[in-house]
Amino acid sequence: MTMTAEPTVDVAPEELQRLLDAQRAAQALDPIPDAATRRDRIDRLVAAVLEHRDELAAALNADFGARPATTSLEVDILGGLPEIADTREELEAWMAPTEVPAAMGGAIPAFVQNRPKGVVGVIGPWNFPLVLVFVPAVEALAAGNRVMIKFSDMTPRTGAVFARAVASRMSPEEVTVVNGGLKTAAAFSDLRFDHLFFTGSPKVGRLVATAAGKNLVPVTLELGGKNPAIVAPDADVADAAARIAAARLFNNGQVCLSPDYAFVPAPSRDAFVAAYRQAVLTYFPTFADNPDVVSIVNDANYSRVTGLVADAKAKGATEIVIVPEGEKDRVPGPESRRLPPTLLLDTTPDAEINNEEIFGPVLVVHTYSDVDEAIAYVAAGEHPLSAYWYGGDTDDFQRFLVRTTSGGVSRNDFGLAYSNPAVPFGGVGMSGSGAYHGKAGFDTFSHQRPVASHDLPGGLAGALVPPLTPERVEAVAAAAAAAAAEVTARLRGSDGQG
Repeated sequence: MTMTAEPTVDVAPEELQRLLDAQRAAQALDPIPDAATRRDRIDRLVAAVLEHRDELAAALNADFGARPATTSLEVDILGGLPEIADTREELEAWMAPTEVPAAMGGAIPAFVQNRPKGVVGVIGPWNFPLVLVFVPAVEALAAGNRVMIKFSDMTPRTGAVFARAVASRMSPEEVTVVNGGLKTAAAFSDLRFDHLFFTGSPKVGRLVATAAGKNLVPVTLELGGKNPAIVAPDADVADAAARIAAARLFNNGQVCLSPDYAFVPAPSRDAFVAAYRQAVLTYFPTFADNPDVVSIVNDANYSRVTGLVADAKAKGATEIVIVPEGEKDRVPGPESRRLPPTLLLDTTPDAEINNEEIFGPVLVVHTYSDVDEAIAYVAAGEHPLSAYWYGGDTDDFQRFLVRTTSGGVSRNDFGLAYSNPAVPFGGVGMSGSGAYHGKAGFDTFSHQRPVASHDLPGGLAGALVPPLTPERVEAVAAAAAAAAAEVTARLRGSDGQG
């Protein structure tokens, strides 16, 4: 199937505002939809995607230039379904008011109402453009919201199919999909949503957060970063190399969770390189014409990744391009954007690739004499979205957990923290803020509103206004002195003083 991309047409800010107003008006008529309504919306959105799965996979192949339909079905279409099933099953429990202990000796009972925020905006990325808008949209619907989706302009064919698919099952007052270029994306970010969810680069994340901040719109940012993989002294180096290769080459490295660099024990570097090479050739016994290879998404990103490699080489790094022996003279050129798996050794500190997320099939390999060198390197950098440790649950690993900060940690495999819907998924600092997946996603798109009451005579406010009688002044002063004495006593006990 050949699919041509229609010219990008921006959506006027006035039309975006009209769509938002329509969703907000519809939400006002049913501000807290029941579980049956929420499940029905979820099921219709899932059905829209599944009913158009083949057309969506073909569109993704066309947008990337080469992307196997099986890859798109596995990740972009089927990848979110287990988590969605869990959300459907737990919905009533998550919606239920949360009881909290009563205050003032039981005189003021309270509960927390899990209330929809209203209208949620979702801005998606290009690397997995379906699942990374599909899942947050479902979680927003589960929380009782309406959803507007801004699809990535870098995958326009897929965006057009997705918009038609959603419209076939959902009213625009429930879920609507907006396509368009940078002007549309900027105008979308300027809308006064009740929550804005963005997945993409830190560079664009700053712009989204700035725009949302002007309207005091709460934002969840799912970004990326320089994800490290440390091969511990006790690790099976060959096994670790094979697993890191798989993690780096999934979607040809165009994954925010992929490791960008690996630290290996200095004496094991050659063994790591050999095992990595063998693993790559096992995954891709041919490369130049292999239909399983995913292309770099566009010319700009191809040039960016190859530019990072060229800069590293110019500053002294050694490049190892991994293709079968018979294909060394047939390495695909830029016209196909089929960038081959590559290792970089002896990269100097001033190389640009040490600071920029690669988002391609290139892995930088560093060595260490003491594993604490690797831990210190990770700790000194920006916080990554995911950190990887290959080796046992040793004292070294526990020290790694204490000294480094990252969105998540996976030991001995790729993206383990991402695969469990029972744990929140999100970054920290430059790799993001906020979280989603499962209950965390439901909470992100809900307002936890406390509701308290009491039926006793008088009121709290009456105790806070004048007259400030001598008895009240004395009582407050005595309470403050008692609190100070208690804290001082605790501090003396903790530092060993009598």
